Amino acid sequence: MSSVLVVHGGAWAIPEELARPSVEGVKAAARAGSSVLRSGGSALDAVEAAVRAMEDNTVFNAGHGATLNADGKVELDAIIMDGKTLASGAVSSVKNIANPVSLARAVMEKTSHVMLTDTGANLFAESIGIRTVPADELVSDFEKKEWEKHKNYVTGVIEDFSFQRDHDTVGAVALDSSGNVACATSTGGIRNKMVGRVGDSPVIGCGGYADNSLGAVSCTGHGESILKVTLARLILSHVEQGKSIADASKLALKYMSDRVQGGGGAVVVSPSGQWAATFTTQRMAWAAVERDELWYGLEQNERLKDQL
Repeated sequence: MSSVLVVHGGAWAIPEELARPSVEGVKAAARAGSSVLRSGGSALDAVEAAVRAMEDNTVFNAGHGATLNADGKVELDAIIMDGKTLASGAVSSVKNIANPVSLARAVMEKTSHVMLTDTGANLFAESIGIRTVPADELVSDFEKKEWEKHKNYVTGVIEDFSFQRDHDTVGAVALDSSGNVACATSTGGIRNKMVGRVGDSPVIGCGGYADNSLGAVSCTGHGESILKVTLARLILSHVEQGKSIADASKLALKYMSDRVQGGGGAVVVSPSGQWAATFTTQRMAWAAVERDELWYGLEQNERLKDQL
């Protein structure tokens, strides 16, 4: 079976100054994840590697490029899920962790729980030797300037999702040569969010879901809207009813738009290797590797090819 990996760098109105870096960033992440698959690694390993690449890139709202909350602090969320066993791990509101997706995987593999939050998640990270970093290291110059401009949460949310001006979640889905699927999603949340606010990203069935019988999904967009419609699982429910991956994504995103006026996007892969990158926002940076070909896009209906 041919392996497939698809990544996204967030669905929002990506400004021109971040357009090229966002595209280059998702392409680099797709290469990192697909390299794992080509060397015989699992889908789980691949999505973690791809998301870590984006968490390490200050262009994206995850890890080193995270947005700031109302107190000017970083609070990070992440999830990872194995489609073979339905095992999942998640963390929310964690601080000083550069790669929360790896901490989420540790929750999945080293505890009997699915999600750890805030102080408990950080204490767990310390107990297993995950390195912490100074808080300032996770804040880009771009974010510092944007946070100063938009200190009011209500104003921020209106601008972020009526005009989609806030950079967003990152994520990845993969199918490996053994036929297993996996997903991972990571975010810094909404700029100027209330302290302790948790969005969709770490919530199973919302920010991500993976099941070998249906496929894997990673979502992006307005977290509260995604939570209300359980977007990841909604997409797979359409697949369960016989819809193609692309049609299932479009139907679920349209429902979210019609029902709760929420914008967003998703990357999806099926157990047979079909994949899609779909969004209702102005732009979403995405990239996919399939049969040694690298596909990518930024605008609606854009599908370009590059050297792997």
